[in-house]
Amino acid sequence: MQTVQNTDHGQLHYGEGDTSFKAAGGYEGLVQLCEAFYNAMQQLPQAQHIRAMHPADLTESSEKLARFLSGWLGGPKLYREKYGLIRIPAAHAHLEIGPAERDAWLECMRVALQSQPYKDDFKTYLMQQLYVPAERSRTRD
Repeated sequence: MQTVQNTDHGQLHYGEGDTSFKAAGGYEGLVQLCEAFYNAMQQLPQAQHIRAMHPADLTESSEKLARFLSGWLGGPKLYREKYGLIRIPAAHAHLEIGPAERDAWLECMRVALQSQPYKDDFKTYLMQQLYVPAERSRTRD
Protein backbone atom coordinates (compact mmCIF):
# COMPACT_ATOMS: atom_id res chain seq x y z
CA MET A 1 0.00 0.00 0.00
CA GLN A 2 1.24 3.49 -0.85
CA THR A 3 2.00 5.86 2.01
CA VAL A 4 2.18 9.60 2.59
CA GLN A 5 4.43 11.10 5.26
CA ASN A 6 2.50 13.14 7.76
CA THR A 7 4.89 14.53 10.36
CA ASP A 8 2.08 15.01 12.88
CA HIS A 9 0.78 11.44 12.79
CA GLY A 10 3.45 9.25 11.17
CA GLN A 11 2.73 7.29 7.99
CA LEU A 12 -0.71 7.47 6.42
CA HIS A 13 -1.77 5.26 3.54
CA TYR A 14 -3.62 6.37 0.46
CA GLY A 15 -7.19 5.20 0.90
CA GLU A 16 -7.20 5.87 4.64
CA GLY A 17 -9.27 8.78 5.90
CA ASP A 18 -8.85 11.85 3.72
CA THR A 19 -5.23 11.10 2.74
CA SER A 20 -6.08 10.56 -0.94
CA PHE A 21 -8.31 13.62 -1.05
CA LYS A 22 -5.47 15.73 0.34
CA ALA A 23 -2.93 14.14 -2.03
CA ALA A 24 -5.18 15.22 -4.91
CA GLY A 25 -5.03 18.84 -3.74
CA GLY A 26 -8.46 18.86 -2.13
CA TYR A 27 -11.52 19.87 -4.10
CA GLU A 28 -9.64 22.49 -6.14
CA GLY A 29 -7.10 19.88 -7.19
CA LEU A 30 -9.94 17.59 -8.26
CA VAL A 31 -11.57 20.37 -10.27
CA GLN A 32 -8.28 20.84 -12.13
CA LEU A 33 -7.97 17.09 -12.68
CA CYS A 34 -11.50 16.85 -14.04
CA GLU A 35 -10.98 19.79 -16.39
CA ALA A 36 -7.83 18.09 -17.72
CA PHE A 37 -9.76 14.80 -17.98
CA TYR A 38 -12.48 16.31 -20.16
CA ASN A 39 -9.89 18.18 -22.22
CA ALA A 40 -8.22 14.84 -22.91
CA MET A 41 -11.61 13.37 -23.84
CA GLN A 42 -12.09 16.20 -26.33
CA GLN A 43 -8.68 15.61 -27.92
CA LEU A 44 -7.90 11.88 -27.88
CA PRO A 45 -9.07 10.04 -31.02
CA GLN A 46 -9.73 6.86 -29.01
CA ALA A 47 -12.06 8.84 -26.70
CA GLN A 48 -14.39 10.25 -29.35
CA HIS A 49 -16.95 7.49 -28.79
CA ILE A 50 -17.21 8.25 -25.08
CA ARG A 51 -17.13 12.00 -25.73
CA ALA A 52 -20.27 11.53 -27.81
CA MET A 53 -22.00 10.06 -24.73
CA HIS A 54 -21.70 13.43 -22.97
CA PRO A 55 -23.53 16.72 -23.51
CA ALA A 56 -21.94 19.38 -25.71
CA ASP A 57 -21.24 21.52 -22.64
CA LEU A 58 -19.06 19.49 -20.27
CA THR A 59 -19.33 21.89 -17.32
CA GLU A 60 -21.84 19.81 -15.38
CA SER A 61 -20.10 16.54 -16.22
CA SER A 62 -16.82 17.92 -14.92
CA GLU A 63 -18.46 19.20 -11.74
CA LYS A 64 -20.19 15.88 -11.11
CA LEU A 65 -16.95 13.95 -11.55
CA ALA A 66 -15.06 16.30 -9.20
CA ARG A 67 -17.84 16.00 -6.62
CA PHE A 68 -17.86 12.20 -6.93
CA LEU A 69 -14.07 11.97 -6.62
CA SER A 70 -14.13 14.20 -3.54
CA GLY A 71 -16.20 11.73 -1.54
CA TRP A 72 -14.66 8.67 -3.17
CA LEU A 73 -11.18 9.82 -2.12
CA GLY A 74 -12.23 10.41 1.50
CA GLY A 75 -13.09 14.09 1.31
CA PRO A 76 -16.47 15.78 1.65
CA LYS A 77 -19.38 13.85 0.09
CA LEU A 78 -20.14 16.69 -2.32
CA TYR A 79 -21.86 14.57 -4.95
CA ARG A 80 -24.27 13.17 -2.37
CA GLU A 81 -24.97 16.65 -0.97
CA LYS A 82 -26.10 17.95 -4.36
CA TYR A 83 -27.36 14.89 -6.27
CA GLY A 84 -27.99 12.14 -3.69
CA LEU A 85 -26.40 8.71 -3.59
CA ILE A 86 -24.64 7.54 -6.71
CA ARG A 87 -25.04 3.99 -7.90
CA ILE A 88 -22.44 3.73 -10.61
CA PRO A 89 -24.03 0.87 -12.58
CA ALA A 90 -27.48 2.49 -12.53
CA ALA A 91 -26.07 5.92 -13.43
CA HIS A 92 -24.52 4.46 -16.58
CA ALA A 93 -27.17 1.86 -17.47
CA HIS A 94 -28.49 3.93 -20.39
CA LEU A 95 -25.07 3.95 -22.09
CA GLU A 96 -23.28 1.34 -24.20
CA ILE A 97 -20.09 0.89 -22.20
CA GLY A 98 -17.85 -2.08 -22.89
CA PRO A 99 -14.15 -2.73 -22.38
CA ALA A 100 -13.10 -0.29 -25.14
CA GLU A 101 -15.11 2.56 -23.60
CA ARG A 102 -13.83 1.74 -20.11
CA ASP A 103 -10.27 1.76 -21.41
CA ALA A 104 -10.80 5.04 -23.27
CA TRP A 105 -12.11 6.60 -20.05
CA LEU A 106 -9.07 5.36 -18.15
CA GLU A 107 -6.74 6.67 -20.88
CA CYS A 108 -8.33 10.12 -20.54
CA MET A 109 -7.65 9.96 -16.81
CA ARG A 110 -4.07 8.80 -17.37
CA VAL A 111 -3.44 11.75 -19.71
CA ALA A 112 -5.12 14.15 -17.25
CA LEU A 113 -2.97 12.89 -14.39
CA GLN A 114 0.21 13.63 -16.36
CA SER A 115 -0.51 17.35 -16.09
CA GLN A 116 -1.23 17.30 -12.36
CA PRO A 117 1.36 18.11 -9.66
CA TYR A 118 0.63 14.86 -7.79
CA LYS A 119 3.36 12.55 -6.55
CA ASP A 120 4.04 9.69 -8.94
CA ASP A 121 3.05 7.05 -6.41
CA PHE A 122 -0.32 8.78 -5.95
CA LYS A 123 -0.88 8.87 -9.71
CA THR A 124 -0.18 5.14 -9.87
CA TYR A 125 -2.43 4.46 -6.90
CA LEU A 126 -5.25 6.55 -8.37
CA MET A 127 -5.13 4.79 -11.74
CA GLN A 128 -5.23 1.40 -10.03
CA GLN A 129 -8.19 2.43 -7.88
CA LEU A 130 -10.11 4.12 -10.70
CA TYR A 131 -10.23 0.84 -12.58
CA VAL A 132 -12.91 -0.33 -10.13
CA PRO A 133 -15.57 2.35 -10.84
CA ALA A 134 -14.61 2.32 -14.52
CA GLU A 135 -15.27 -1.40 -14.66
CA ARG A 136 -18.50 -1.05 -12.67
CA SER A 137 -19.72 1.43 -15.32
CA ARG A 138 -19.66 -1.27 -17.99
CA THR A 139 -23.04 -2.23 -19.38
CA ARG A 140 -21.89 -4.82 -21.91
CA ASP A 141 -19.00 -7.15 -22.68
